[in-house]
Amino acid sequence: MILDKPLAFLKRDFLIAISYRMKFLLQIAGIFISTLMFFFLSKLIGKGVANQLEPYGGDYFAFVLIGVAFTDYLSVSVSSLSGQIRNAQMMGTLEALLVTPTSVPTILFSSSLYNFSFTSLRIILYLVFGVIIFGLKLHITSLLAFIVIMVLTILAFSGIGLLSAAFIIVFKEGSPINWLIGTASGLLGGVIYPVSVLPSWLEPYAYLLPITHALEAMRQILLNGATLGTVYNKALILAVFTALLLPLGLWAFGYGLKIARKEGSLIHY
Repeated sequence: MILDKPLAFLKRDFLIAISYRMKFLLQIAGIFISTLMFFFLSKLIGKGVANQLEPYGGDYFAFVLIGVAFTDYLSVSVSSLSGQIRNAQMMGTLEALLVTPTSVPTILFSSSLYNFSFTSLRIILYLVFGVIIFGLKLHITSLLAFIVIMVLTILAFSGIGLLSAAFIIVFKEGSPINWLIGTASGLLGGVIYPVSVLPSWLEPYAYLLPITHALEAMRQILLNGATLGTVYNKALILAVFTALLLPLGLWAFGYGLKIARKEGSLIHY
């Protein structure tokens, strides 16, 4: 069956994760602590940024919680693929894995499936803790809009992750893509403050990042009850990012493999 191999990877990674029970539980506890910190931070800021937050309902806690929660997808997309490749290099299993009958796209998808699944759980927990414990008010009227933006966001971010993984294949350590995209997204992407507070000369650069459009759409869907028609322009922009980044990432990864095989460096770390 087509899902046999991805499910086998998912089962393997899940069993590894729960074998370290304390780490697993601490990750869950960390989500609650982070949510608590954002709640206290929102009390400190209060109504001081009401004007900038008006398009998102005026609640800084809701704004920052959604921003940080969904930025997890960027983190896992950029670091998961390259991390899996690096681990396989260090364990000496990369070459053996790549000579199996399994296609490279299947290996890449399957290797990151657990991380994306756990990140989805983290996002759900962020929202559940926010709603049940801290009174976060969500107004979701279109599940379709949520799913479409979620899928396009993951695909666009995955293209960046493939570029990072390609760098690791060839150079082994220190992918600058992780640092560059992570830093730019945290600074310009509207994660913990609206893009509107940026200087006028810097604000246009924010819209060159997929995370800016993803967070804008998600906040409109979760906080303002936006439908797919309302966020259609953001969905289209994310689709363009996906159409550009995903093929580029796959090509770069394939090219990196070609170089590593030619140099015989797949087993080097």
